Amino acid sequence: MAIKLSLVVPCYNEEATLAAIVERIFELRSENLALEIVIVDDCSSDRSREIAQTLAAEHPEITLAFHEVNQGKGAALRTGFLKASGDYVGIQDADMEYNPLDYLKMLEPMLDGRADVVYGSRYLKPDTRRVLYFWHSCMNKFLTFASNMFTDLGITDMETCYKLFKREVIQAIAPRLKEKRFGFEPEVTTYVAEAKVRVYECAISYNPRTFEEGKKIGWRDGMRALYCIMHYGACNAPVPMQLLIYFFIGTVAALVNLGVFAALLKGSALGLEWSAVISYLVSAAVNYLLCIAILFRHKARWNTAGELFAYMITLAVMGGIDYGLTKLLVEWIKAPVWGKLLASLVGFFGNYFLRRCFVFPLMDRKK
Repeated sequence: MAIKLSLVVPCYNEEATLAAIVERIFELRSENLALEIVIVDDCSSDRSREIAQTLAAEHPEITLAFHEVNQGKGAALRTGFLKASGDYVGIQDADMEYNPLDYLKMLEPMLDGRADVVYGSRYLKPDTRRVLYFWHSCMNKFLTFASNMFTDLGITDMETCYKLFKREVIQAIAPRLKEKRFGFEPEVTTYVAEAKVRVYECAISYNPRTFEEGKKIGWRDGMRALYCIMHYGACNAPVPMQLLIYFFIGTVAALVNLGVFAALLKGSALGLEWSAVISYLVSAAVNYLLCIAILFRHKARWNTAGELFAYMITLAVMGGIDYGLTKLLVEWIKAPVWGKLLASLVGFFGNYFLRRCFVFPLMDRKK
């Protein structure tokens, strides 16, 4: 019995290449491989929609979807994923940069039962290729490196268009996807890593086009991708990365503590003790909000009041530990600064693990 491959084709103003890429996709057909092509027109302003409708009238394998407002590639892919009915679901841009025949190689680890997701990598092996944009290539590799640090995947090309999924894998992920443009790539990679599925890579060919030829991605999309790597990946990042992020959060909170303390001491009559207490509470609130926004965003177990109560308990526990340990170390090593520094290091790790395991437990994530 033939397997069925669904290829989702997001399309925005691709009248020059849409028919040609569909023709190339049909070269994949064989007695063992049936095709479904899901073309999602993202409110094109050229003849792309008309061409897609003509193609669908000629080929029953083509399914159409239309956006009445331009939303971006990520939104088009989300629409296409939910409409796909094949055993395996892949992505095919409507331009001519990628060769659909490479999907035959990408299917191999799927059919062998080794993989649940396969990425087509442009960097796995040297090959003849068109040479373009050095900094664009550097950005792709940097974003892949950053993504790997947060997902703990060792892939070589996170930004690749060619991603192949078992249908049940991508349709479980699709409802969670929020990115409407090219932030889709790091977002879906984060969710693939979170799903703990088997990920393989396969070398593919690549014929990039210039911006004059219609390439749409720019530096702003690179910055958005970096934001998405941190935004979606921080909550599931390996512990070393989470500690690094928490160090950043702790540094910001410490600066807030210092700034508020200095401002209150200089501009009010509260006195030293009240200024210290208020500045500490403000910095604790900043620390909590940054933990929610960045580090443990998807891991809040209770309602806000419950989280705050748990957070206050951790502050009291670590405050007591910090006080007792500082006093003990100062008496032991006879060096107040070093005693306080060592106690602060213990407090840093203690605060992190109490937040991770008590305030925002891993096993009770709020979607």
